[in-house]
Amino acid sequence: MGIARELEELGTGLLAEQLAHPTVRGIAEGTLDERVFRSWLEQDYLFLLDYVRVFSRLAWQAPAAHLGDLVDLAHATFHEELSLHRGLSAEFGADLDGAVKGGPCAAYTAFLLESAADYAEGLAALYPCMWGYAQIGKALAEKPPADPRYRRWVDSYADPGFAALGDRIAEMIDEAAPDPSRARALFLEGMRHELAFWSVP
Repeated sequence: MGIARELEELGTGLLAEQLAHPTVRGIAEGTLDERVFRSWLEQDYLFLLDYVRVFSRLAWQAPAAHLGDLVDLAHATFHEELSLHRGLSAEFGADLDGAVKGGPCAAYTAFLLESAADYAEGLAALYPCMWGYAQIGKALAEKPPADPRYRRWVDSYADPGFAALGDRIAEMIDEAAPDPSRARALFLEGMRHELAFWSVP
């Protein structure tokens, strides 16, 4: 079993906590208070801007076999995922340009950018976001919300193309061969940041 698969098994408990979080449950049921989702959109938009920077920092260190993947991931995040947020922000009245990072967002992005100073460790640190959202999207798509806005969000993360991006990160982690104990610690810390992020300010 590769280290990425081991990380996924370690993360199942924290993934279950995310799925049970009131914000996630509200999205799943299409009943989440619009003010909460608006705040979450603003925070996640700021997070994704830094996520692109994390990919870029890793790309600078990447072996040739991984460079194209990281460039593709940065491009997909900036042009596709952020486009989803811009579209939804218009429907929820979010102020993306005026948004300011809350505590969970600031802590998570600082953790990721610091972890990206080391290539293999940076991949392990960012994997909770890629893997976790693919799992959440898949779970919520089994009974998608009736509200078309929340359904569009679910469909985006349930898309097989998004899961494929996460699968490639898993392969890259195995190929980069981080120190297992460090990879486990960073992955679990990332998963805890993921959980905290749902408690939007």
